[in-house]
Amino acid sequence: MIFGITGNTRKEQLWRPVAGLLAWMQARQLRFCLHPAVAEGLQARGLLEAGVCKAHTSADLAGDADVVLSFGGDGTLLNTAHEVGRHGTPILGVNIGRLGFLADVEVGHVRETVERLLRGEYRLEARMVLEAEADNGTALEGRWALNEFVLLRRGETGMVSIEVKVDGVPLNTYWADGLIIATPTGSTAYSLSVGGPILVPGCGSVVLTPIAPHALTARPIVLPDTVRIEARVLNEDQPYVFTADGTSTVLSGPSIRLTIRRAAHTVNLIKLPEQHFFQNLRSKLMWGARKE
Repeated sequence: MIFGITGNTRKEQLWRPVAGLLAWMQARQLRFCLHPAVAEGLQARGLLEAGVCKAHTSADLAGDADVVLSFGGDGTLLNTAHEVGRHGTPILGVNIGRLGFLADVEVGHVRETVERLLRGEYRLEARMVLEAEADNGTALEGRWALNEFVLLRRGETGMVSIEVKVDGVPLNTYWADGLIIATPTGSTAYSLSVGGPILVPGCGSVVLTPIAPHALTARPIVLPDTVRIEARVLNEDQPYVFTADGTSTVLSGPSIRLTIRRAAHTVNLIKLPEQHFFQNLRSKLMWGARKE
């Protein structure tokens, strides 16, 4: 098994755990390959010899690694997914961030976890993703999302009017700061923070959550993942932002109709046998915790 190593190079707490893991792997003659930015950072800090960095650097983790260890938080795992996930390469999130809904292996347990992966003590969760297309050929910076797509007002401009159809049938015209279209994986991210429901991974659903809607009757709605969602911002002269897992494209004009549907590919996340989504809810959201 070849382990790909990537991570959030903006976090200083990345370097020593990764360097320690690599020294441990070298002592056990385990094979690994490093994301170029990680290799460069280790070498610059004197934490790994230049020859080792050069020999084990790979610009194509998806092609060279059997699994990828992503050190960081959930945002880092999303970035990793966009680098390697489309190719089906399994990803293990190692948490050096704060919350860690996706990166749910704590950094102190990473060596033990690698040993378990070698013994085959894990399962893969195939997480659904969404894809988006603009009908007028406008290029979008992000074409697919593991967490969510967001249509959002830009800067200090006023609210946006967003017309939504589902399978060609009008659903609503939202007058709001924006609209989130989230997967079950993304239901515990931005959507949850603005009052959206929690969806269990694998439930085959998409949630539409308005952001600060003008009408109190505009509530989140859960749709089956088989639908085709069409969204169009009706404001004529007001620019707005379309984001895919945080990657943004500035758009303007009512002529752009976005079509959003379930993508053909999935992203494979590695989970240990004892890990369960409900366990995450209890530990991260403190469900069931008693106040003393």
